[in-house]
Amino acid sequence: MTNRIWRGHGKIQPACYIAKILSPMHRLIFFFFTLSFISTAACAQPKNISLQSASGFDSVRKVVNAAIADSAFPAATVAVLYRDSLVFHEGFGRLTYSTAAARADTNTIYDLASLTKVLCTTTSIMRLYDDGKLKLDDPVSKFIPEFAANGKDSLTIRNLLLHNSGLVAFRPYEKTCFTANAMLTAIYGERLLRSAGDTTIYSDLNFIVLGEVVRRITGKRLDMYFRDTFIQPLDLTTMQFFPLQDSLKADSLKARLAPVEFDSGWKSPPLPVRALVHDPRAALQGGVSGHAGLFSTASDAARLMQVLMQGGKAQGKVYLKPQTVSMFVKRQSSKSTRALGWDTRSADEKAMTGKYFSAGSYGHSGYTGTSIWVDPVRNLCVVFFTNRVYPTSANNKIRAVRRLLHDAVIESLGHYHVPPIR
Repeated sequence: MTNRIWRGHGKIQPACYIAKILSPMHRLIFFFFTLSFISTAACAQPKNISLQSASGFDSVRKVVNAAIADSAFPAATVAVLYRDSLVFHEGFGRLTYSTAAARADTNTIYDLASLTKVLCTTTSIMRLYDDGKLKLDDPVSKFIPEFAANGKDSLTIRNLLLHNSGLVAFRPYEKTCFTANAMLTAIYGERLLRSAGDTTIYSDLNFIVLGEVVRRITGKRLDMYFRDTFIQPLDLTTMQFFPLQDSLKADSLKARLAPVEFDSGWKSPPLPVRALVHDPRAALQGGVSGHAGLFSTASDAARLMQVLMQGGKAQGKVYLKPQTVSMFVKRQSSKSTRALGWDTRSADEKAMTGKYFSAGSYGHSGYTGTSIWVDPVRNLCVVFFTNRVYPTSANNKIRAVRRLLHDAVIESLGHYHVPPIR
């Protein structure tokens, strides 16, 4: 008889003791109940992989701990979704390099930087597409008439999502603009560096504009639309923006926030305080922008990714149409690795996905040291959050760490080879 722990008679009792005090008939019922419980627990684990023992992901732990020892970042959290189960979820290091700093754990909240583009803005655009509120080939000027200035009248939502709009990669608007509206006006007046559709230029401007498209269509600020449509229904309690008016909320969570570098160049007098977000353009917008500003734990990000991995569904509710999910995460052209909002695996041997992820993998990274990559063939998602920009963003050691981490995850799963996606 298994020695499971049961509660009874005012104290904890082993199951074998419970069996002794039962009548023969009740012993039989108890036996089948226990057998059923054990079988159910076994079936709940993902196929071909047991719930990991302490040594199951030792190679992952070695990669992350070695990176911390090498000062690639002070803190990290890794979450691995495999076949619809969270099979690995651990925190590493401390929030800063000080030995007195709090330890990072699975409850640590990270500034996601450009993961905002995919988790929030792209997902919101997908929902508006599903609801018939926009088409990918609609001109942006349909929703923001001012954007048509200087030859941008035919530039489309698709161009923004694919980063082939021809807009400049970024400008330090925080040095020339002192309000969010002034920055948006400056963006609307930008001229194109290239003709739309000709060249891929990864640009923050594309997603700053998409965030405003969401607001113009829905009448809600981007963070509020995203909260109402995805965060609250999915109960993602740590995934949030920190707009200036919610500074008290940020203060209450400060002990859980992984710190980033200090912005010594902040010069925007009309704003009484700087928003919490690392990105200065997002800070100029009060902490909410289409390209940056989202914060989250690794586990809440993994839960949102599970919606995409399950074809837009979660807990019996449809959030996105499966054909929409398939379209957005698929590479759109042989000329670029870009999907709609998302990026896809590069064939480069130094790709951040490492050497095992399949050709159809999609993901994204954030400047602060965050990344998410999904291998749909393996039904695998790796969430890797760090604060590599503490105390300075000049530290780029994480580039090599990401490759090593992704390889270590797949080696830990023992799932090296998959057929190519056709």
